[in-house]
Amino acid sequence: MAIDPVCKMEVDPKTAPAKTVYKGQTYYFCAPGCKAAFEKDPEKYLRETEKGEEHHAR
Repeated sequence: MAIDPVCKMEVDPKTAPAKTVYKGQTYYFCAPGCKAAFEKDPEKYLRETEKGEEHHAR
């Protein structure tokens, strides 16, 4: 399972409703709204992830 970097929900990469590639990593999202928020300011969400939670990226 992957972790949505915006809302921290678990997302199955095979059925994720949205995904994006940023700096060579693929990130999976529970909904298009989370993808849009991430794409607006990806570094914000990546910094939050580094502080405490690990993200899965493929």
